[in-house]
Amino acid sequence: MYPAGDYITMLKRRYKVILWNLGSMFLWFSLLTLFPVIFVVFYHEELHNSLYFVYTAIISALLGYFLRIVARIKKEDASLVTIQEGAVIVLFSWIGVIIISALPFMFARILNFSQAVFETTSGWTTTGLTVVDVTKISKLFLVWRSVMQYIGGAGFAVIMVGSIIGPGGFGLYSAEGRTDNILPNIKDSTKMIMVMYLTYATAGTIAYILVGMPPFDAFNHSLTALATGGFSTRYGSIGEYNSFPIEIVTIILMFTGTTGFGIHYTLWKGNFKAFVKNGEPWLMLSTVAISTAIVYSKGLHVVFTDHFKAFRDSLFQTVSALTGTGFSTVDFTQNNWPAFSTGMFILTVLMILGGMMDSTSGGLKQFRLFVTLRLIVDAVIKFVSPKSRVKEIVVWKGDKSKVVDSSMIREIILVFSLYFTTYFTGVTILTLYGYNLQDSMFEFASALSGVGLSCGITQPDMPLGVMWTLTVGMFLGRLEFLVVIYSISKLIKDAIFVTSRR
Repeated sequence: MYPAGDYITMLKRRYKVILWNLGSMFLWFSLLTLFPVIFVVFYHEELHNSLYFVYTAIISALLGYFLRIVARIKKEDASLVTIQEGAVIVLFSWIGVIIISALPFMFARILNFSQAVFETTSGWTTTGLTVVDVTKISKLFLVWRSVMQYIGGAGFAVIMVGSIIGPGGFGLYSAEGRTDNILPNIKDSTKMIMVMYLTYATAGTIAYILVGMPPFDAFNHSLTALATGGFSTRYGSIGEYNSFPIEIVTIILMFTGTTGFGIHYTLWKGNFKAFVKNGEPWLMLSTVAISTAIVYSKGLHVVFTDHFKAFRDSLFQTVSALTGTGFSTVDFTQNNWPAFSTGMFILTVLMILGGMMDSTSGGLKQFRLFVTLRLIVDAVIKFVSPKSRVKEIVVWKGDKSKVVDSSMIREIILVFSLYFTTYFTGVTILTLYGYNLQDSMFEFASALSGVGLSCGITQPDMPLGVMWTLTVGMFLGRLEFLVVIYSISKLIKDAIFVTSRR
């Protein structure tokens, strides 16, 4: 236990570290907000729209510069971030960039404050629910939406550790819920992740162009498919192209994005033995196969017109829901889909299950589900085996094996409990606004798991309470609750302590 004076000194140092790193993040972020301006080179008529991003960049840079002045701490001292500072930095980084990212939409008078925050929260959390008409906004804003999802998919911790903090940033990296430290050095891990991510995005853009997608659309869809985000440049999403090859490329990118970076690294190293030992890919493929078969068989001649169409749409929507991407080839508000209760239920469950750990996906995550299944199987085996049987449960995560211990089980139970508590709360709020239970469950599962499929609730003119309920759901789901709870409780505890000493 620290003496009161020493604890106050430690708190001052801790919040200086927080302010300095937030300031550095906002300074870096000001450069990112200028990225859409590059496209003025190709679209000269967009010059006047570029000013909205320039204004935003100036505001972000001034805020960052101000915070660093207030912090008054050396860079080398600020770079040693523990999990305690890291959690607060991650929380305020996400809140800050969401609000700043909303400014161009408000400057251009495309959206009001609540709508703009909803849109940017959907972007950064890689959800994909949208309140803009993509047929009426400028190409610079379409690029901005795609960039938000692409960077949000990698996570701010990855970007900040790799670009700002360096090897001492383990606390920040861990605070965002990441365990994929694929190399011994944190900075090397983030650089490797960014190399893989950029490589996949480039390959995806080229693949889309080769199968007939226009270059501008190919660039944007490659970013958002890989980020499992789902923002599209077309009103009808991927379905508007009505192209099976484009759908295949999209499915591959969605699977790529939902695969944990640690698992990707086993393939990059050629460590195929470690890859096949990971349970997540096998569980996910099995889930897709079973779910596709059910949706296909139950939907034929109900929402699908023929066998090939049934297979295409069943496979695509199953993958889109489970990976948390949210691209669609069907309209969930028409063509008997609202009445197709089996299909809507299956997709809702898939959205809740989510993709793999340490990927761009949301949801409960396949790793936690796989561990839970292993625990159930082990309990059954122990029940029918001699009581003397004692065996550790070992699971693979990337190229490393992990023993399922009590701390891992506690973390799974805690996340599951927080997820379903939030889910049922959100569903209840939506039903109180008059939406039916099926639609409420579908829409909030989409928001909480960062998916982006909509049954029609998400609209620019939806009730303000519904809009903010979905916004909070997207935010909590992306940060997986724990960092938000820890940060807020830490801030309250520190505030109470300081107040009591006066």
